[in-house]
Amino acid sequence: MSSQIDGASSVALLEDSLTRLQTGPVDYTPRRPPSRDGYGFRKSGVSTPLKQEQPPIPELVPDPNGLGWPAKSTVSRLNATPEEKAEREKKMAIAVRTILDCIGEDPDREGLLHTPERYVQALMFMTKGYEERLVDVINDAVFSEDHDEMVLVRDIEFSSLCEHHLVPFTGKVAIGYIPNKLVLGLSKLARIAETFSRRLQVQERLTKQIAIAVQEAIKPRGVAVVMEATHMCMTMRGVQKPGSTTVTSCMLGCFRTQQKTREEFLTLIKGK
Repeated sequence: MSSQIDGASSVALLEDSLTRLQTGPVDYTPRRPPSRDGYGFRKSGVSTPLKQEQPPIPELVPDPNGLGWPAKSTVSRLNATPEEKAEREKKMAIAVRTILDCIGEDPDREGLLHTPERYVQALMFMTKGYEERLVDVINDAVFSEDHDEMVLVRDIEFSSLCEHHLVPFTGKVAIGYIPNKLVLGLSKLARIAETFSRRLQVQERLTKQIAIAVQEAIKPRGVAVVMEATHMCMTMRGVQKPGSTTVTSCMLGCFRTQQKTREEFLTLIKGK
């Protein structure tokens, strides 16, 4: 008997719910997912655009001094008088002495007494690319030549300083291009790589700067640059993975648009 009563009650409740649905609007507010605003995500409710507008492409080497991507103080270093240079190096030596003291050393002991001045001279050499103009690096080593096949210089050794930790990364770079009536002196390819590597760098930007500098110098049909390097910031600190290498590339012109040309370049840089 009780089961019949429970069944009748359930039927009555169902009929009542159906009646209310048919006679009036339902007050229903859908639940929204929790907001993730403020955590690096896109603002809630903003959909991904179908096509993002691309920013205007700047000039390839956008500076009037011919330095190629100068930093904030690059021009002042380039044009510094001997007095200004001496004052700058004095300030740097004081800063290095402070660092030695802060890490727990004695800047006045014999082995460290002249370390600040030595380090300043070493650092100025390792960043001498800030004082080199591309026009002076290339000089007049641009020649007219009816050659339309690939020109490649590989295994160019380089050393640079990681701008994140100021420790070295070293390796080799291969630079290739297909001329368009003009060729560049072979040593100038190495000089261009040297100029940009003697600045505070990241490998990705360094690779691209070399490629664009060659492109601007002789306007070839295409330029390809592949760089392989070992980073001390990965091997002697942080993740500490000795033997790891980083490979970056930049392809311009026909090396980007023509697969066979790109494959020929990649095959040649791997050959012995």
